[in-house]
Parts: sequence; C-alpha cells; structure tokens
Amino acid sequence: MAAMLLLLLGVGALFFSSNAHQAYDQLPETYRKGVDLALEKLHSHAGIQHHFLFLRSLEKSDIEPGFDVTYIYHHFYLKATKCQKGTLDSSSCHFRNDRPLIDCAVCYKTFGGEMEQEPKPYVHCVHKPALTEDMKAGRVDHCNTMGYSSGAPTLLASTGTK
Repeated sequence: MAAMLLLLLGVGALFFSSNAHQAYDQLPETYRKGVDLALEKLHSHAGIQHHFLFLRSLEKSDIEPGFDVTYIYHHFYLKATKCQKGTLDSSSCHFRNDRPLIDCAVCYKTFGGEMEQEPKPYVHCVHKPALTEDMKAGRVDHCNTMGYSSGAPTLLASTGTK
C-alpha cells in the first residue's frame, strides 16, 4: 500500500512539473514575453533563493488599436520550485508546496509583436498572502493610465454620459 502511494506521488510530481512547462508553452508569444520579464525581475531580487516557474493565468486581455500595436494586460501566478535560483534548464524542476504563490500583473505595449520600452512595461509581483485590494486596484489603475497616456482606444471609445 505504501509503495503504491509513493508511486502515485512520484507520478503526480512529474505530471505537475510537465504541466508547468506545458502551461507556459501554450501561452501566446506576446504573453510569454511578459511572464519572462516578471521572472527576470523576480530572479534578480536578492531575497529570492528558489527558481520560479509560471503556474497559470488568472486574467488576460489585449487591446489592438491598429497599426500593429497591442496593449497587453496579464495577471498570473508564479510558483517556487525545488531548484535553486539561477537554474538554466528548468525541465527537471518540480514545484514546492511549502512556499506561497507569487501573484503577478504585467502590462506593456507591443509593436510588431515586440515589447516596446515606451511606455515603460509595468511589472508588479507580490507573495499572494500579502496582496491587498488596494494593490489590485493600483495595478489596474496604473495599466489603464499607461494606455490612456499613449492614446489607447479605450479613451477614444468612451461614449460619455450625455
């Protein structure tokens, strides 16, 4: 009975590890660029000791005003793995279940499928237990302001109250 339980746990760990890579691989390229940017910023933080991987998307949206420009908003989770920070090949990294998720929101502008540096891409990641409603509202406000300051169609499409 114990051997069967160990076998099931081992298979489950492999399943979740491969699902992490599969979830990331299934993202459209424009969303992967935002996840990569968040991971780069997270892994450069001195307090981070483990390698993190994309877990799943919570919300994705994009606005295409035309001329090959797209504004991207992506809300997602990152999860710690058993690998150390700096791991280059994460294919064998298994998720840890003893660390909180990292809740991330990114928004940025792309032109021709490439991330633009203006307006500056916005990345906000925090341990999920520390995320407040004010932080969530601040993320959305910042991303909306980014779009409006660049003349995004959401501003032009407003109908007013008259």
